[in-house]
Amino acid sequence: MSDNKKYWCAFSKLTKASSSFVNVLYSHFGSVELAWHSEVYDLWKIKGVSKKTIEGFIEERKLINPDECLEYIEKRGIDYIYLEDERYPELLKYIDNPPIGLFVKGNIEICNLERTIAVVGSRRASENAKNSLKSILSGLHDTDICIVSGMAEGIDTVAHRSALDNNMKTIAVIGGGFEKLYPQSNRRLYEEIIDGNGAVLSEYWPDVDALSFHFPLRNRIVSGLSKGVLVAEAALRSGAMITARLALEQGKELMCMPGSILNPNTEGVYKLIKTGAAVITNYEDILDALNWKIEKRFEQEIKSKRFSDDENKVIECIKKDMMSPDEIILKTDLNINDLMIILTKLEIEGIISRTNGEKYIMVQ
Repeated sequence: MSDNKKYWCAFSKLTKASSSFVNVLYSHFGSVELAWHSEVYDLWKIKGVSKKTIEGFIEERKLINPDECLEYIEKRGIDYIYLEDERYPELLKYIDNPPIGLFVKGNIEICNLERTIAVVGSRRASENAKNSLKSILSGLHDTDICIVSGMAEGIDTVAHRSALDNNMKTIAVIGGGFEKLYPQSNRRLYEEIIDGNGAVLSEYWPDVDALSFHFPLRNRIVSGLSKGVLVAEAALRSGAMITARLALEQGKELMCMPGSILNPNTEGVYKLIKTGAAVITNYEDILDALNWKIEKRFEQEIKSKRFSDDENKVIECIKKDMMSPDEIILKTDLNINDLMIILTKLEIEGIISRTNGEKYIMVQ
């Protein structure tokens, strides 16, 4: 399999052959190595492949050394996940024209690919849309839900930032190579994501520019990785609407965040809502649309710890509302000495904290 990796990597370096062409070759030959070394007369036998595509592949292949390709990315600390790799995202395998491989910075394996939500929208998003999206995503804080987006300016940036701010993982799919990161204004965001908070993915060779026609192709990966797609703001003709169409074709749950009817960037949103997309005004709407239940990481940690009956009584009180020791005593019938011992223990363990008003709250 390691030998195969270099051939997949070499195919990813091609600029004149699309992923759909490589998928056809792989399907025809049943081996990526055989596909790479295929003779012209074998290529002519493949139905639906143009003479121009074959000639372009043959000419470009002469300039590419698979061993050097693999060495190139390894020296730069770039991971590469290809179709035969067991780490290749299962959801992507079943979309039309799946990427033959993904260059990876960060760690996609820490992301729960069974709980993914794509968020797409306008690069010139309104402040109302940005604030609404922040509010909605904040309700998912401390869950294993992973936010997928394209790291563009506007809505994409807010989606990734909200994931980071709310202790969730996030995946960014970019439209160019890692060495030509676009937009540069998101360099810091890129660094934060790959520093233990998720992964940045690209199907393009590291030195490839982010060209305009790459972004619609990028969108199939954004929606393909996701269980559902949330459109936060979209004009009738926009990349977000392309992603929405792809989501429907891929059988994903389509969700829309409503906005001002006076904003041209909501025209696409309301068109999608009229055709059946779920309306999202809070995080519970997302959970309902996807039929998900959530348990915050903090709640999972509490369940994993063993507490005495009295300690559990105190936790249950404070979970409902911040309380003073006197209020807890009224609810639990504990004496003050026992209660203070329990409160001190829970505070040391980071389960609760004390406010300035001498009340106790749960640590979220």
